Amino acid sequence: MNKDRPNIIYINTDEQRYDTIAELGFPYMDTPNLDKLAREGIVFSNCFNTAATCGPSRHSLFTGYYPHTTGMYNNMNTWKHSWVEKLSNAGYYCVNIGKMHTAPAETPCGFHERFVVENKDRYLEQRWYFDRWDMYLRTKGFKKPGRESYRKLADYKERLGAFEWPLPEDCHPDFFTGDLAKWWLKTKPKQKPLFLEIGFPGPHPPFDPIKRYAEPYLKKDLPLPQWNEEDLENLTIGLKETNEHNLNIDHDSVYWLKNPTKEQLHRMRAYYYANVTMIDEKIGEIIQVLKEKGYLENSIVIFNSDHGDCMGDHGQVEKWNLYDQSTKIPFIVWAPNIFKGGRQISSLIQNFDLAPVIMELAGIEVPDSWQAESFMPALEGKGFEGREYVFSNHTEVNRMPKTKQMNMIRNHDWKLVHYLGNEEGELYDLRHDPGENHNLWDDENYKEKKYELINKLLKWQFSSNFKAKNRSESWR
Repeated sequence: MNKDRPNIIYINTDEQRYDTIAELGFPYMDTPNLDKLAREGIVFSNCFNTAATCGPSRHSLFTGYYPHTTGMYNNMNTWKHSWVEKLSNAGYYCVNIGKMHTAPAETPCGFHERFVVENKDRYLEQRWYFDRWDMYLRTKGFKKPGRESYRKLADYKERLGAFEWPLPEDCHPDFFTGDLAKWWLKTKPKQKPLFLEIGFPGPHPPFDPIKRYAEPYLKKDLPLPQWNEEDLENLTIGLKETNEHNLNIDHDSVYWLKNPTKEQLHRMRAYYYANVTMIDEKIGEIIQVLKEKGYLENSIVIFNSDHGDCMGDHGQVEKWNLYDQSTKIPFIVWAPNIFKGGRQISSLIQNFDLAPVIMELAGIEVPDSWQAESFMPALEGKGFEGREYVFSNHTEVNRMPKTKQMNMIRNHDWKLVHYLGNEEGELYDLRHDPGENHNLWDDENYKEKKYELINKLLKWQFSSNFKAKNRSESWR
């Protein structure tokens, strides 16, 4: 065993858009700690997830396989194994604090210790499961805020999921998760090498930050979505179905409205951004404790999210689509004592490409069957072209009864989304339409490009499945 193997600190958030870090060009954000990581670390500015839903995206990252290979399409599909088992077997001490989204929720999955914090508003999924945060609230004599309590507000349907946090600050799930991580680092004997996964539940809705973090954003001029009736009419069948579903079902305490006001949209975004700032503050505190305990002398800190949130862009709310607002995520690697920082890399990568990188850092052989591709050359400052294309999918029959699945293929210049179950789809010329506002799917002038990308999508599915056919490890 190599005693110099680095500690790996993996911090991930839930549903955080790529445009939520000030240092990356979004000055309306207040994120001093993520700014520092971005300034001093290595930023991958074109990272895309493999699925626009929590469970499938995370399962893909922790196995090295695409969801279409594993069949992990929904949040509650069984997930009991991950490459964390490889780390554990190789001598790493493995700890999870916060969200992972495994199913069952507390399956070991390779960790020596798990302190599970799941979705903030669990209404159907794991409704009767008590995680560490639930237990903490009960010891305080509180009932967890969620749609059952927020529904009692007179203006519940008009709030678009934005609420003021009603309990003491230490009871907020993101503060609780951050404080729990600090407690573990401060009180447990120093482990070497350590793999520590810290999963913040936010800024996933409900958008319910502590009031003092929201107030500054309410005073800011924030970027707001714009669309009109023609835009909504031109949506595909699947996206229209999703919209209609969200107008009638309050997932995660969010009711969507056909014509929300600018004030409603501004409040929703202000509260969402405020939650990011709360998480940023806790990340700074965690980094400080890592420094005090001597972990940073030989550590790699990795930050990303599982997917984004449209927040009204394209007339959509939350994820469940394959726009960049859902599929593009922030991704930072910070290791000032190991890799040269201060770099931004625009090459295409996917979130699960982190898997082989972690294996290489730990001195573990990467399985030949993995569909994830290492970006280690980029970290080492070597030539790195990245992927030619990235792929993502979404499967949700409840929201899209006429669309069985959506599959995306994207490079720097073009994006295509194929719909299984109907003849519609999406095609965008990203060079001239980076906002994905003009769907060229039915434009005869782009018919050749459309079928070129469809063929590439088809070949990718065949070739990726063939690559994974000789897998030796379990993924379910």
